[in-house]
Amino acid sequence: MNITSHSPSLLDLVEIEKKLREAKAEREKLLREREERQQLLEERRQRELNSSRTEPPEPETQQRPDLEPKEQPKAISPPNSPTHSLPLFLSPNFDLRAHLESLGHGVAGCTDLRLTPRRCAGFLTKRGGRVKTWKKRWFLFDMDHRRLAYYTDCDERKLKGVIYFQAIEEVYYDHLRTATSSPRPSLTFCVKTYDRLFFLVASNAVSMRIWMDVIVTATDEHSRY
Repeated sequence: MNITSHSPSLLDLVEIEKKLREAKAEREKLLREREERQQLLEERRQRELNSSRTEPPEPETQQRPDLEPKEQPKAISPPNSPTHSLPLFLSPNFDLRAHLESLGHGVAGCTDLRLTPRRCAGFLTKRGGRVKTWKKRWFLFDMDHRRLAYYTDCDERKLKGVIYFQAIEEVYYDHLRTATSSPRPSLTFCVKTYDRLFFLVASNAVSMRIWMDVIVTATDEHSRY
């Protein structure tokens, strides 16, 4: 039986010794790092202890209770807060007809409109949404139901569409003549909602201005364009 065949070779012994040296060096490195961390912690602890000893104690001041409670200032909502930016139609006892008269409109002389403190109705020519044709519709601005509805005729039997107040974003005159096919471009105005732009044509300039100021009262910011 050959015993030398089971003994490790010289190369194996050299490799083992190399790995032992590397393991020893790694262990010494870890020990040094641990000692350095402990030393840093000890120095920090000593500095904190010294600083606490050198700081003088704060004098205790006895607070006298106020004989009378101070009046707290009342919170005033800024002009742009929700309480100041309510739509006009939500104001208590809002009178639409009186509001238009305060703006200088000659409401009594405008026979094209039926105007009450809560409603405004009259004919407007509207451009279709899908088919761009112009048709005359009876429009009803209803503050109690908070909507601008339009019908085929003034008997208000056949409802054709509804624009709810909360959907109205802007009301403005068609300065750029974007409604190129309008039958009367100088009397055309726009009602912009979040999903559509309505082109409307009034019968005369007085009626157009009144309609624009009427619909503006339904917008959130009630800004005039």
